[in-house]
This record gives sequence, structure tokens and C-alpha cells, in this order.
Amino acid sequence: MLKESKAFSGFSVNDIDKAKQFYGETLGLQVDKMEEMGGLLTIHINGNSNNIMVYPKANHEPATYTILNFPVTNIEDAVKELKARGVVFESYDSEYLKTDDDNINRSGGPKIAWFKDPAGNFLSVLEIG
Repeated sequence: MLKESKAFSGFSVNDIDKAKQFYGETLGLQVDKMEEMGGLLTIHINGNSNNIMVYPKANHEPATYTILNFPVTNIEDAVKELKARGVVFESYDSEYLKTDDDNINRSGGPKIAWFKDPAGNFLSVLEIG
């Protein structure tokens, strides 16, 4: 039954209009607001093949983990473009997690850079292939 389902992911935000602006205008993704469903947002990734539901929650608390990863082929270019669009990247300097001057973690695994949406949820771009 479920193996044929078109499953999707979802997460909450505290301000649906700020989320729509951020995901749609700042990140440049296709975002639809569904007024008939209480103002839910649908973020379309790769057209309609991957949809993500974003819903308003009055007592929203930001996720303390990465809720959405965007694979890219060149992380330096992606970070530079997103910074030009106003995205602020996280900086880390600990024994276990360190980012460089470009806000990219290059210490094992894929190169990755984290940023937050207006609701404080963690997102990332990570370099693959």
C-alpha cells in the first residue's frame, strides 16, 4: 500500500508569508499558497516530482537539525549566489564542526554549508558528484 504512495515531507514555520517570500523569492523555488487548506504552502522541487508542505504553527519551535538539503554540483558557486540573494550562512568553529571563511564545512564527508529560513529552521547546500 505505502510503497506506491507519493510521500512528501513537511515542516512548520511561525510566519507563512515570510516563508513564502523566502522560499519563493530569496531561494527562487516554485511556491504555491493553498488558501483553501488554511494557507499551507507547497514548495515544488524539480517541478512537481518532489513537493514539500510548509504549514503555519502558532507555537512553532525551529528544528535543531537540518530539515532540507539542497544538493549542488559546485558549493562555492551556490553559496556565493545565495549570499548575493541575502542568505546568511552559519559559522562553526568547534572540535567537531568547523566552517571556513566561505561558511563551508570541508572536514570529511560532502562539503556542506548551513543556513536558516526566517522561522529558524536549518537548511543546507551540499556538494555532490
